Amino acid sequence: MKKLLFQFDTDIHPSVFDTVVAYDGGADHVIGYGGVRPDNVKALVEGTIFTRAPKDKKNTAIFIGGSDMVAGQRLFTAVQNHFFQNFRVSIMLDSNGSNTTAAAGVAKLAGSGALQGKNAIVLAGTGPVGQRVAVMLVQEGCHVSITSRQFARAQHACEDMKNRFGVDLTPLEAVDNEARGKAIQNAHIVFATGAAGVNLLDLQHWQDNMTLELIADANATPPLGIGGSDMMDKGTERFGKIIWGAIGFGTLKLGLHRACIAKLFESNDQVLDAETILSLAKEMA
Repeated sequence: MKKLLFQFDTDIHPSVFDTVVAYDGGADHVIGYGGVRPDNVKALVEGTIFTRAPKDKKNTAIFIGGSDMVAGQRLFTAVQNHFFQNFRVSIMLDSNGSNTTAAAGVAKLAGSGALQGKNAIVLAGTGPVGQRVAVMLVQEGCHVSITSRQFARAQHACEDMKNRFGVDLTPLEAVDNEARGKAIQNAHIVFATGAAGVNLLDLQHWQDNMTLELIADANATPPLGIGGSDMMDKGTERFGKIIWGAIGFGTLKLGLHRACIAKLFESNDQVLDAETILSLAKEMA
């Protein structure tokens, strides 16, 4: 029986990246729908849950994607609200690649040093990847702050993650590199999750920081988020700090994404969100 993955994307056009990785992850056919919202998803979900016998439902799965994590989370919840008893299929949320990217980066940091009790700063942490990184670091025992150029945006992101995951994050305003340099003075861990090609810290802001132990940068487009690092860094030691670049942990991110797709077809009751995806990433790392 064919393994069918239905890709529900909150954007107009379903992600080509997610489609390619889905095939590489073992789906026989990927059927993409764009512009999917909670108010128009009911018929699509019913098509997935009413068409195959109970023993065959594991061969149908749903992937929630798109560039907007908040919209993705709402759609993820709405889809599951249409499941009942064994009329369900496995489902995964990875809007903007945020869960798999964050999980891969945090897993690599966890394998490079102790995270429990450490102070962590997520730079430009209000986006999809930043929010998920922050949540995962808290779940690993860190005290986490996220920065934004606007305090209100940082505060709103912290509230969203509190509502979804029950975690406490500290919002910080940091309008430029100098402010971010001051924000990380007492940090043990820094994870940069800014927009592609946006520099968030210069080398001078972190190289002499005696508290700092671990650094990760999710940006693979020059200029990098962390000046003085390299996108290819794979646990590289620089100035006494261990650094992971976007390509350095990107191999795990892609492998993790494929592994999650494969896992969807193991049974019809898989629910892959931040917690489950991080657990799988740590096993793979």
